[in-house]
Amino acid sequence: MAPAPERGKREPASLILAAFLWRSAHLAQTGHELGGPEIRYVVVVDGEHYPPVVSSALAALQADGHQVALAVMVGGREKLPAEGIEAYGDVRIVTAADARDALVEAIDRVAPDEVLDLSDEPVLDYRKRFELASIALEAGVGYRGSDFSFTPPERPAVARKPSLGIIGTGKRTGKTAVAGFAARTMVAAGYRPVVVAMGRGGPEEPEVLRGDEIGLTPEDLLAFSEEGRHAASDYIEDALLSRVPTVGCRRCGGGLAGAVSFSNVHRGVEIANEMSADLMIMEGSGAALPPVATDANCLVVPASIPEEYLKGYFGPYRLLLADVVMVTMCEEPFGSPSKISSLTSLIHEQWRRRGAENRSEVRVVRTVFRPKPVRPIDGANVFVATTAPEVAGPAIGQHLAKEHGCTVVGISHSLSDRKRLAEDLKAAEGRAEVLLCEVKAAAVDVATRWGLDLGLQVVYMDNIPVGVDGDDPETASLWAAQLASERFH
Repeated sequence: MAPAPERGKREPASLILAAFLWRSAHLAQTGHELGGPEIRYVVVVDGEHYPPVVSSALAALQADGHQVALAVMVGGREKLPAEGIEAYGDVRIVTAADARDALVEAIDRVAPDEVLDLSDEPVLDYRKRFELASIALEAGVGYRGSDFSFTPPERPAVARKPSLGIIGTGKRTGKTAVAGFAARTMVAAGYRPVVVAMGRGGPEEPEVLRGDEIGLTPEDLLAFSEEGRHAASDYIEDALLSRVPTVGCRRCGGGLAGAVSFSNVHRGVEIANEMSADLMIMEGSGAALPPVATDANCLVVPASIPEEYLKGYFGPYRLLLADVVMVTMCEEPFGSPSKISSLTSLIHEQWRRRGAENRSEVRVVRTVFRPKPVRPIDGANVFVATTAPEVAGPAIGQHLAKEHGCTVVGISHSLSDRKRLAEDLKAAEGRAEVLLCEVKAAAVDVATRWGLDLGLQVVYMDNIPVGVDGDDPETASLWAAQLASERFH
């Protein structure tokens, strides 16, 4: 019979071997070699682990020359002594009623290089882990565990002017419409903004469009397309619809927390630094963040978003970045009153920015989009091309008829599907005098070309965020601009 395990030893041989294998894998994952540069850790631990096991793991880290500054107890009591525990050896433990508060306190106290998660389910489920990772990333600290690693998106301070980020939870949230609206609002208030926009179809070299000096026509956009440019890129839309100077950039790839793999945004910001503007509006792309630091942020969230996209994954991280949350499409069928109320409560509950003296509570602004042609179309028979889903068709048609005096003879919701769009346009031939089109997707190379070839008037259409239930997107935009200026200075 094998002898019983010897008790009272701090590190039995099997644990030493496991710790060595774990350390080797972890250090290889993080890019550190054994005996390499010291890492200053805050560790996340739970009471489901027997304290001597945790102590041995921390001792193994310290034996490799790393520093364990603090431990954060995130819950569980099964294997803890009845009187609790205050430290693992010389590593003090931080506790709080909410594990998120404890992690914020630990990061604020010791400014670690990384947070190392030595906990496990059931104390930390998937959602809770992402919440803790979000807190670490918002503080600029990496968050790692046994088989995962999250690093904060690199967002260096490049702008030499106050900057406002317009970021989103994904594509088709209305982010570009909100950015354009914010730009026009700031111009009316006396600001001189420049928009720096990035997109998956942006130019190879950052390109300046002086929307404040030139008026772009459908023929101009079609010429851009024939030169091989993506003529419906966000920076062109901003310049055309908002009549402000824009800098167009490109990006490729998007990570879970919004990092991009490749972009020329840094160069775009350097160009904007030299322009005669007093505020930069940095427009994200889809769920990707501008890869430069911003002084304040507006997060655009559609009312139709699954709540898990805000509660889980890196939804909490994007909420932590936000000073204003613009909830768009706050009407049926996208969101019922009860859904919008629940979403608003969720945003306030999830939003946390503890330990920051110059932060105030997030502002939530509920809005709906309303189409606005850039030229009068009253009295005309109009065919509309949009990226909006079919369920929005009746509201679009009714608003255009009531507010702009036109007759909507048809709507295509296939602006992002070139084949279906071409079929819809062919079916509309002979019925319309005006093509009313968003500046999105195939708006230029397919829709504009079709309209001009048939001799139709091609009129582009903006989408204006309008506040509901007393919410005011103009006031919120100006507050965010002021906040950006205050933080910059």
